[in-house]
Amino acid sequence: MATLIRTLADHSDDINYCAFSSSCLATCSLDKTVRLYSLSDFSELPYSPLRGHAYAVHCCCFSPSGHTLASCSTDGSTMVWDTRDGRRLAVLPQPSGSPVRVCCFSPESTYLVSGAADGSVVLWNAQSLKLYRSGNVKDGSLVACAFSPNGNFFVTGSSCGDLTIWDDKMKCLYNEKAHDLGVTCCDISSLPISDGEHESRYLMASCGQDSQIKLWLISFADFLGAELKYKCTLSGHSAPVLACAFSYDGQMLYNSSISLLIKLFFNATFHTFVFISRYVTTCAFAPCVLLLATGSMDKTVNIWQFDRKQPYSGNIIQNESKMAVENWSEEDVLAWLHVQGLTDLVGIFKMNNIDGKELLNLTKESLMNELKIESLGLRSKVLRKIEELRMKMEFAPVAIPDEFLCPITRELMKEPVIAADGYSYEKEALENWLSSKRRSSPMTNLPLPSLLLTPNRSLKTAISRWLESQPK
Repeated sequence: MATLIRTLADHSDDINYCAFSSSCLATCSLDKTVRLYSLSDFSELPYSPLRGHAYAVHCCCFSPSGHTLASCSTDGSTMVWDTRDGRRLAVLPQPSGSPVRVCCFSPESTYLVSGAADGSVVLWNAQSLKLYRSGNVKDGSLVACAFSPNGNFFVTGSSCGDLTIWDDKMKCLYNEKAHDLGVTCCDISSLPISDGEHESRYLMASCGQDSQIKLWLISFADFLGAELKYKCTLSGHSAPVLACAFSYDGQMLYNSSISLLIKLFFNATFHTFVFISRYVTTCAFAPCVLLLATGSMDKTVNIWQFDRKQPYSGNIIQNESKMAVENWSEEDVLAWLHVQGLTDLVGIFKMNNIDGKELLNLTKESLMNELKIESLGLRSKVLRKIEELRMKMEFAPVAIPDEFLCPITRELMKEPVIAADGYSYEKEALENWLSSKRRSSPMTNLPLPSLLLTPNRSLKTAISRWLESQPK
């Protein structure tokens, strides 16, 4: 059973990442800040938020001791902070200057990895905070990273869909095309799989823009290198899957989708966990205890607690949106019935294969004549709950089209301009980017042949029309 125990709403923009230590929760956002909370009562620490990044913060991670925190940003840097007082210990600039999308400490605090939009990956010495080794993936941006439990190997995922295994000397050991439209996240279970062999084998999960979650067996051997073997694909999503994470005991795999549907893989089956009004962008399990943090584009972080004493039923639903309800599966509808106290109707709805679209179209007549629900009280309660769904659909927040957001600030553009790289940006944000001695494209990291900025009047008009069409 899972229970929502806290909602944190301190960020002023989309949440990009969540991370736990044994005593703290860290969250980072498009609002350029990192916030830290105590796990004892989820109060924000006195020195939070951490400020220093010039642009959106994409990822944050604790060292194994929890005494340091790394964060990385569009500004091309990875910053290291002291979590005991909030002091900034170091600024680690990506050698290429490219926006840094992901960072990750090794389990023994020996290394810190930073991966960037241009495909560069840097291994930093986590003690001296000096560059140790660097490399590049063949193609695409680096967007995901996970270390092996022994810290001798790590896996990166790229926007072109590759999973790459590296050793701690930055030697590329293995490369696998995993997701056709790009990897979004990957995680390695901390518990080894016993199979009688000498090598260490672990379960790894990856998810991607192809709406798939894949499980892999990953093998690490000090002398023989590493190998990745495909195990299976977990179905259940109809849109890109943005995040995945194993619980500390390796028994649960959590993942979330851009279709607003979150699934939990538990005991070999998927269960619907929660629906929310905006996309869930990240998830993280706490070490040692079954706490889960989920971050969303609605600027909030939800904290969930699991109770292993009760069988997991996956029946928590919150803030349903039109997109989610219309795409509910039959299983999702049954979960909704449980939450609404309509358990007596589960058998009837299951027998009649009622999915989300059919649920929204149920009427007094269809409940009585087609589903044969004789109780007037039950029929009235179902209709009342369906009407509540429709009301929530009507007032659900509308996601801003991605093409209307500035790639630098991730905010709605007011004065869009076209740069020499062909991309559109908010004029002020791009001018600030260029004034900081950068002559490279924020999107490609390639040199700009010209600094000429051309007003994108058609895009400005499209944004204005979209704003006018929104409910006042």
